[in-house]
Amino acid sequence: MNLERILETLKKINEFGDTGNGITRLAYTDIERKVAAFFKDLCQKEGLSVYQDECGNIIARRKGMMDDLPAVACGSHLDTVINGGRYDGALGVVAGLEVIRSLNEKNIKTLHPIEVIAFACEESARFGVSTIGSKAMAGKIIKESLKDLEGIDGKTFSDAFSACGLDFDQIDLATRSNQELEVFYELHIEQGPVLEQENKQIGIVTGIAAPTRYELFIRGKASHSGTTPMHLRKDAFLGAAEIALQIENAAKEESTKGTVATVGFCQVWPGAMNVIPDTVEMKVDIRGTNVASKRKVIEKLNAVIETVKINRKLDVVMKELCDELPILLPDNVTQNIAKGCSEIGATYMYMPSGAGHDAMNMAAICPTGLIFLPSKDGLSHHPDEYTNIEQIGMGVSLLENVITNSAKIYGSFSSV
Repeated sequence: MNLERILETLKKINEFGDTGNGITRLAYTDIERKVAAFFKDLCQKEGLSVYQDECGNIIARRKGMMDDLPAVACGSHLDTVINGGRYDGALGVVAGLEVIRSLNEKNIKTLHPIEVIAFACEESARFGVSTIGSKAMAGKIIKESLKDLEGIDGKTFSDAFSACGLDFDQIDLATRSNQELEVFYELHIEQGPVLEQENKQIGIVTGIAAPTRYELFIRGKASHSGTTPMHLRKDAFLGAAEIALQIENAAKEESTKGTVATVGFCQVWPGAMNVIPDTVEMKVDIRGTNVASKRKVIEKLNAVIETVKINRKLDVVMKELCDELPILLPDNVTQNIAKGCSEIGATYMYMPSGAGHDAMNMAAICPTGLIFLPSKDGLSHHPDEYTNIEQIGMGVSLLENVITNSAKIYGSFSSV
């Protein structure tokens, strides 16, 4: 791999949206569309045919010797969170382009065509909904729920589409059939600490966790903190704290199966030091790749709620926000990635992905693989996000290996 070229391409891409404190390229903004156009130009310089679909995804195609065969695809996204890092998403797009450059330089032909895809709106930073581009490609878009969705800048989703020259009414035309793609690979930074702690160069993802999320309202009775005896209190916050701690315990009991649980939001009313809290709103995220394990945590959440209601004489109302199914990635694809690791001499481990990625939607239309590279200190969605160039080079070499293995080399001719 040409490591210097990879770094230079990443550098140029990250000039778009560089705030001096991270990268901000929110979906369907002018700066994000500019970086998409820049990527399109880079692909055209490599002789690829490039088009933008009805959702704003950029699809660059290298012809195959049997061009009517399903394409072998790879890619990721170019949008970021606010003040995000330089590798999340962008690395996967640059890696796909570098594979094409490498094949071109070695004059390697493949039977199957190869595609590099830059998905639109993977991050939820602007509209609160993630992986829109890959959802559209997989036919998972529910138009009615998106059209009037308001972003953080006050613009609706359909207005943002129009500002980019896209027609929201045509978004479902981005859907592709399962006959078009042979396989899809996504190279991504781990965004967690496991690979670094285990001293492994590659993570082969076996499944992508899906969240079950709840909103809870715990209601008690406000009263004076100095004059109300402890045994007569109805403290909503202590009820919430008990629920939170039991959620943690339940997830720890399922930790060998990779299930996790988080109380990521907690707001207390009335919020005065000398008043016993009467209302707490809390939001709970439970996720994992093992459905039965996740269900055990949910059952224990329900049980502790009943205990808190009885013992603390509190009212607890729980509303389900979502209950999604995890995605298990096919064995033949993960085995192909493991074979590639062995061939290039990379150390690897199998692991789940706790975060969502475009790969989870692509798995609905074709066999899909997700490859992780180490993240320094497990840091991501942060200006200090970092993966060193040697690790990147190993990842891109692996990506080339699995792509050429899937696309089937027609011939390799050294230039003189």
